[in-house]
Amino acid sequence: MNDTFAIRRLDLGHFVRPASETGTGRPRTEAVLAYLVRRPQGLLLFDTGIGRGCAETDAHYRPQRRELTDALTDAGVSPGDLSAVVNCHLHFDHIGGNPALAGLPVFVQAQELALARAGDHTIDALVDPPGPPLAYEVLDGEAEVWPGVLIVPTPGHTPGHQSLVVSGPDGATVLAGQAYDVASEYSHAELEARTGTAPAERPWLDRLAELSPQRVLFAHDRAVWTP
Repeated sequence: MNDTFAIRRLDLGHFVRPASETGTGRPRTEAVLAYLVRRPQGLLLFDTGIGRGCAETDAHYRPQRRELTDALTDAGVSPGDLSAVVNCHLHFDHIGGNPALAGLPVFVQAQELALARAGDHTIDALVDPPGPPLAYEVLDGEAEVWPGVLIVPTPGHTPGHQSLVVSGPDGATVLAGQAYDVASEYSHAELEARTGTAPAERPWLDRLAELSPQRVLFAHDRAVWTP
């Protein structure tokens, strides 16, 4: 991963979302994906995989984990090469590797961190693990964390959900996390917002449209949206 401007997807396992949560009447196996973002300023990691620490959660979702260190090694990097972390939100399947990354800035929306610390939101020990504390960089809204790397609030799945917009030679790429579960849902919502054929489901769709994304990538779907 030597390109100065590069985004690489990491496969960190999968879990089974039960039928009661899919809206389709049947369970759905979902990938757990993270993204490495290479910039002149360093190497940023967007999401860190499936966390451990709750037997009830494991029984409910039946996760199959791939270790973050293994995925990083396959990408030609190590945890020590990382410069920063962005979590789209703080559910257990997005922050599993965070405790091993103490000392790195972890960008998070204030509303999301407060909700996670209030309990019944995630696995608490992943948010504030024993040992060295995580270096949260708490945001209140949109923020350009590096030149050409913009965090945009995309609430819906959780009130403090955020996405990452990365500018590059070929235009902007949106790392949308779980702003939508699957690319097709985003595609329908984007079309409705752009054409005005239905009330705006989520107002931040207009903000993303202003940034003219050339592709949108997701946390639980390998499909890629393009305009």
